[in-house]
Amino acid sequence: MTARLASRIEVSGLIRRIEGIGGSGFVLAKGEGESGAILLVLSDRGTHRGFLERLLDVTETYRWQYVGPQYIECYQDVNAYIERRRRFDTDLWVVELDVAGVERFAAEMTATG
Repeated sequence: MTARLASRIEVSGLIRRIEGIGGSGFVLAKGEGESGAILLVLSDRGTHRGFLERLLDVTETYRWQYVGPQYIECYQDVNAYIERRRRFDTDLWVVELDVAGVERFAAEMTATG
């Protein structure tokens, strides 16, 4: 299994990275600082575009992968998904990243791990 950054450091780096390209990042829920899972809520100028989560793949490497419902019509559904996830994993970090062209950012994340 490959090592991974502490969750709090990964979250901080993601927010700085998104702000560096003109977007904004917000911690919606703090999780466990060292090993908490991270759920990214991806938005493009306020419009929900998907969820990414850092997961262990079959090669025992951590990679960003799409999770959750693909088609969400309103933020009530986003919030409902987040609440369900937090109910079962209280150590989960939830971070919203909002930037124009977030799909490109997500493609880079899933390609590089």
